[in-house]
Amino acid sequence: MSVLSPNLTIMLKAAEKAAKSLVRDFGEVEHLQVSRKGPADFVSAADTRSEEILYNELKKARPSFGFLMEESGTVNAEGGSGNEEFRFIIDPLDGTTNFLHGIPHFNISIGLERNGPTGREMIAGLVMDPIKNEVFHAEKGAGAFMQKRRLRVAARKDLDLCVIAGGDACSRDAETKGKFIRQLNALHARVAGYRRMGAAALDLCYVAAGRYDAFWENKLSPWDVSAGALIVKEAGGSIVSLSGDKNPVYADAILACNANLQQSIKKILDEA
Repeated sequence: MSVLSPNLTIMLKAAEKAAKSLVRDFGEVEHLQVSRKGPADFVSAADTRSEEILYNELKKARPSFGFLMEESGTVNAEGGSGNEEFRFIIDPLDGTTNFLHGIPHFNISIGLERNGPTGREMIAGLVMDPIKNEVFHAEKGAGAFMQKRRLRVAARKDLDLCVIAGGDACSRDAETKGKFIRQLNALHARVAGYRRMGAAALDLCYVAAGRYDAFWENKLSPWDVSAGALIVKEAGGSIVSLSGDKNPVYADAILACNANLQQSIKKILDEA
């Protein structure tokens, strides 16, 4: 790992502890009977265990910080009013469907947000892939890294050479599904390839690492985006809202890519 700040150090330690729990649980998934109730309940329990570990470890190290978590929602600091200056945004298991099916592509995502005079902004982010043993991290103004390697987004300008990733919103409403299909059809004919991997935080990190040229998805939540958004920015990329929101972390839809591609891809998605 590169030299980490105190905040990133505690985020890493918390993620490492939670990752051990997830890896143990992942090893049991293949033994479960494939039914709607059993595996779903098991994965929910794995998700909850991971979140509890992250919360307890981070709260112990930063008792004055608030939390926004996928399972537990907003949790104020002890004695806090909900207006804490700093807040952790946590996804304890991003890629739940992959996890459920024994697909080794999921992650833990921890973002650190500061509520300052100009509004909320991400100041640190960490995404851990416990199966591939890859840790992506960034701090505002300090660059983005995967372990010790500095990350830079790809510099491609021509769409026909690009690999684009996106989400299919497979469990969403009919309107969102229709929107995705139109967007995919519009993009698919223009690019070299399309990937749907099922873990948004890792998709964003893959953009930062130059593995993907762009990523877009509709109906994401802050815990899906927070850490990855900063990692993309610190890798020299751009992340924008497709729904008009000022802060992409809280946007209804996002696009992450390099600056060369942003205008052309956004135009295609908007028109679709």
